[in-house]
Amino acid sequence: MVGSKHEAMHRLFQSHPEVFGRAFAALGLPFPDPTAVSLLPNDLTEIDPIERRVDTLLRLDTDEGPFLLLVEAQGKGDPKKPAAWAHYISHVHAKYKLPPVLLIVCQDVATADWATGPLCIGPRQWASLVVYPLVLGPHNVPAVTDVCIAENDIPLATLSAITHANDSGIGAILKTLATALQSIDEDDALIFAELTELGLGKGPAAKTWRQLMSVDLSFFRSETSQRLRAEGEAQGLIRAILKSLQARGIDVGPETRERIVGCSDPEVLDAWLDRSFTVNSAVDLFGP
Repeated sequence: MVGSKHEAMHRLFQSHPEVFGRAFAALGLPFPDPTAVSLLPNDLTEIDPIERRVDTLLRLDTDEGPFLLLVEAQGKGDPKKPAAWAHYISHVHAKYKLPPVLLIVCQDVATADWATGPLCIGPRQWASLVVYPLVLGPHNVPAVTDVCIAENDIPLATLSAITHANDSGIGAILKTLATALQSIDEDDALIFAELTELGLGKGPAAKTWRQLMSVDLSFFRSETSQRLRAEGEAQGLIRAILKSLQARGIDVGPETRERIVGCSDPEVLDAWLDRSFTVNSAVDLFGP
């Protein structure tokens, strides 16, 4: 059964298949940007009663010709998968008469190493079939921590957050994405926020994301986001800190509020924002 992380992954590629090309451009793989995308049926079952479904199957038309993109989210190594993937590839190639590309998306390096293969099918003396998936994971998807980069490529920033869910630096990635979402339309921002939460699953990163969203969802209203862009980075951070403390029910006294509002250093404000999600009193923002 497709879980929430799988659901988020294939919804992202269905809605923004161009993220595939951009993610691999950094690796020097020559996939052209799609000029048209078609979502194809993902049921690959034949007369054989075994049900087989690829997470997502897309037809990508490019200036260099069409190809098929099969997307699978993989949480861990599974000895049954190579045979299933080989079936997917051969079946869609025979059915659509187009070259297929199998893309596996992982959240940890060990699974990515396993999925990269080559995955051999046949006796050890001679492999009759070898599967070479393309793999996206924390080892090759950039950790997007620059707000400007995230604002210019929200889908890639979302993929970065999902694939780096188990990294120690996920907090900075999520905070960058949350800030970038303030720069786009409210409805689009809410969609990407939902995709991110689904893709993160139930781990600590998801809790951090929900804390960020408890503050930032109010920023997605058009008038507020326009005002924040005009006020600049420092003012946006100040508002985020105060809203975070307010959402957690932490009282902010006049002197503490004056110190927060009077600060114009984005790096200092950024550190205070990080602490605002865990401190027990507003004064603790400022550290020892």
